Amino acid sequence: MSTWHDYLKEQGHAPDWPYPIRFEQEQEIDADVLVIGGGIAGCWAAISAARQGLNVVLVEKGDTIRSGAGGPGCDHWCNAPANPLSNVDPDEWAEHMADRPYCNGIGIQIQCREDYDTLLEMEQMGGKIRDTDDEYAGAVGRDDKTKLMNSPRYGWTHSYLPGGGKENAFIKSDKNEDIRTNVVIRVWGSTFKPALKKECKRLGVKIFDRVMATGLLTEKGDQGARVVGATGFNNRTGEFMIFKSKSTILATAGGGSIWLISTELGGYSNMMSRTITGDGTVMAWNAGAELTKMEGTGVLRIATGLKHKWYTGAGDASYENVPIVDANGKVLPYPIQGWVDAGAMVPSPEVEQAIREGILKGEYALPFYGDFPSMPDVERRATWNLMLGEESTTKIIINTFNKAGYDESKDLLQSYKFIEGNSLPQWREPGYGGGLVVDWNLKTTLDGLYAAGTQMFSPEDHSYAAATGRYAGRKAADYAREVGESKISREQVDREKARVYAPVKRSGGMEWKELHAGIARAMQYYVSEFKTESLLNMGLDALQKIEEESVPLLFALDPHKLMRSLEDISLLTYAKIIIHASLARKASSFPLGLQRIDYPAVDPAEWNKFLTVKLENGKVKVGELPLTFWGNMKEQYEAHNKDYTGVYEGK
Repeated sequence: MSTWHDYLKEQGHAPDWPYPIRFEQEQEIDADVLVIGGGIAGCWAAISAARQGLNVVLVEKGDTIRSGAGGPGCDHWCNAPANPLSNVDPDEWAEHMADRPYCNGIGIQIQCREDYDTLLEMEQMGGKIRDTDDEYAGAVGRDDKTKLMNSPRYGWTHSYLPGGGKENAFIKSDKNEDIRTNVVIRVWGSTFKPALKKECKRLGVKIFDRVMATGLLTEKGDQGARVVGATGFNNRTGEFMIFKSKSTILATAGGGSIWLISTELGGYSNMMSRTITGDGTVMAWNAGAELTKMEGTGVLRIATGLKHKWYTGAGDASYENVPIVDANGKVLPYPIQGWVDAGAMVPSPEVEQAIREGILKGEYALPFYGDFPSMPDVERRATWNLMLGEESTTKIIINTFNKAGYDESKDLLQSYKFIEGNSLPQWREPGYGGGLVVDWNLKTTLDGLYAAGTQMFSPEDHSYAAATGRYAGRKAADYAREVGESKISREQVDREKARVYAPVKRSGGMEWKELHAGIARAMQYYVSEFKTESLLNMGLDALQKIEEESVPLLFALDPHKLMRSLEDISLLTYAKIIIHASLARKASSFPLGLQRIDYPAVDPAEWNKFLTVKLENGKVKVGELPLTFWGNMKEQYEAHNKDYTGVYEGK
């Protein structure tokens, strides 16, 4: 295989840009419903709206067939209590899952009521959700009648009672017997994204791949006004795109790698798609929409390029039923699936501490291993081929191991836990659920603008993105049918066009990687584990200086680098929003990962509320919402979905 160095030696120069360059040229597109982001939520939103006969346009920065965090696949379809094997009521399960601080009760209720409907629709499109070839007959959780594969991970350690417990829990029957909840289904998720794109095309959705959306258009160009479209550019040709719409759905996920960049070492310092850089959140912010939970951050544990995958080698996530042994074959005291009551894919703190003490005392010998050979054959194959082979973040692991000759029936799989050390506290991620405030129609605080999936505050998993995308699509379609035509502001378009093309007007200065590294360093210094008013303000000053002195130096020689440059500007704004939200919460918070040294009280009662932030006339405005501002989840859902028909009939 030739390398970049080999190419340069052979050709004597870098290759020419392979696409025609059309900077400044414009294309205008009209839509009833505009969907920005072609990941799981975006595809479902586009399909749902198109089923209602509307003109739908989908804009995706990458290629819709595999784009987004769930593009390569998924192994679990979570929170589907309406499935025929479930032992819990969907509405009760939604209440149970929402019994956590700072969750999104609206999205959870939608997921629990419509998740299984969404999965059946996925099957109709060609996605594989059943063991139709009896490949895993006899596996734990497989139902011979429906051929659905329930996940055995959920249900080993705790008893579920209404109002308590967690998703991995058993429930208690009238006979006081432990019964699995059966709310999670194992699926062949690598088949999903191609089927979604195919269905979009069949329904006539106009897909614009390789187009980066850059800004929302509002009536008269006013901040806080109704959203009437968006701008963007083709990241291969550079052509400027103007989208006019009656309703718009944002589905571009949350923020990306703000605290760390290591492209040469690790490809990218985030477990999610490289294209997730906070664009949608920033576009909504600039348009005047309210955000919440933006102060929530956590330590970046995986895919930094400086660490192996968090769950490589068994013990958590997709490694179902894999025992963990030490270097001498001694079985470690992990729960079989590694899940704890908090719902995280890690052992409990007590188990972790016991293992650490055992290592220090010589009771356990490093390194540790996933003991695949000791598993029953069907369970081993189900874990290695179905779970790991279908999950987006582990698929590449098993493909690499298989090509190298690894045999899971004979070979142990080394785990890097306890030998590679912990992540440094300054390596953080905005992964604690900051996003757009939405109502029961998944409408944001701006008319005409909807959100779905991880674009919303406190999102959940792949199936949550699918169910909420499907829901947002029909709600945005309802709005589009009722609202009148609007006119975009040419002045607003021209301002955005000038901003977008500024880096290509320069032939030298600063490239995107240098700017990204500067943003990351500022966040590491001033918005790390410990936070104070002084440090946070120093961080704002540092970012403001970068914006004033470095952004005007950005240059891009081709459309791809222009995209990366604009992503940096999104990351810069996203970082500033995090700081503003962190300053607004005058208390520390465990669930938000916020440690204020100057406000050491942890989650005091008066601060148990959502803080909202929005941009208004150039100023940051702070508001608040009750922790359960959505009201009675079942009643509100049914009041807003009187005409919805699906497989759910109540249990």
